[in-house]
Amino acid sequence: MKHSSNKQTRTVNWPVTILLIIGCLTIFFPLYMAVIIAFKQPSEMTNDIAGALAFPAKWSLDNFAEAMRVTDFWHSLGNSLLITLITVLLAVVIHSLAGYAIGRSMKGSKFYNFAYLYIVSGMFVPFAILMMPLVKETAILGIDNRVGVILLYTVFFMPMNVMLYKGYLTNIPIALEEAARVDGATTWKTYWSIVFPIMKPMHATVAVLTAMSTWNDVMTPLVIMSGKGGTTLPLAQLNFQTQFGTNYNLAFASYLLALLPILLFYIVCQKQILNGVVNGAVK
Repeated sequence: MKHSSNKQTRTVNWPVTILLIIGCLTIFFPLYMAVIIAFKQPSEMTNDIAGALAFPAKWSLDNFAEAMRVTDFWHSLGNSLLITLITVLLAVVIHSLAGYAIGRSMKGSKFYNFAYLYIVSGMFVPFAILMMPLVKETAILGIDNRVGVILLYTVFFMPMNVMLYKGYLTNIPIALEEAARVDGATTWKTYWSIVFPIMKPMHATVAVLTAMSTWNDVMTPLVIMSGKGGTTLPLAQLNFQTQFGTNYNLAFASYLLALLPILLFYIVCQKQILNGVVNGAVK
């Protein structure tokens, strides 16, 4: 008896494969240039492509040490960490509460539907329009410092985060909350004991998105904390840009130093982020 076996042949989707290769090169090339330039000396900087792509004559950490001195690295790092961590904490707590309240009350409620649309509409307001009024307002209230920057970040990221939390709630069966209420749990206890832990993947997603935006932002600390002695890492890196040019060697070394904390944070939360993005899709 002859047995026939069907072999499944896999065909390569070359257009998609080529696009992926181009995308990888697009990401890899700037990162490669940043690392190479960060280790080079100013005398090795040339305008020709071969010279720009060449390895440094001597691998040295001198640029990193000088970049840390120029930017007052540890002070700037402390400010950036403080602002980022508090902003992330406030975002996870406040925005998840708002998303829960709106997501579970929108059905049949014009007020909550309006509140949701009003909050989400904040994504379409450019910061340039709000910048000068906010500078004046924070100065009048006496919060033109790190406190004011943290409060502004908490408000700025609220539209996107509330939308993410509201979408994620569609994947959480309401029967769990109803069962808790039958057992005598209040809405507050139900949220913190059942809903909040279940939303862990979305917490990680919101935390990383908020942290990355806060960590890399220059404009808000620049206009709010100007002259107050508070310097974040992105703000301190402006020292490398002068009227007559940019010290690329020190600048790129400083950029790599600033990249490490947020990169480690992303790697730790990567699995939860993917779960949050997939499960947070609106059905």
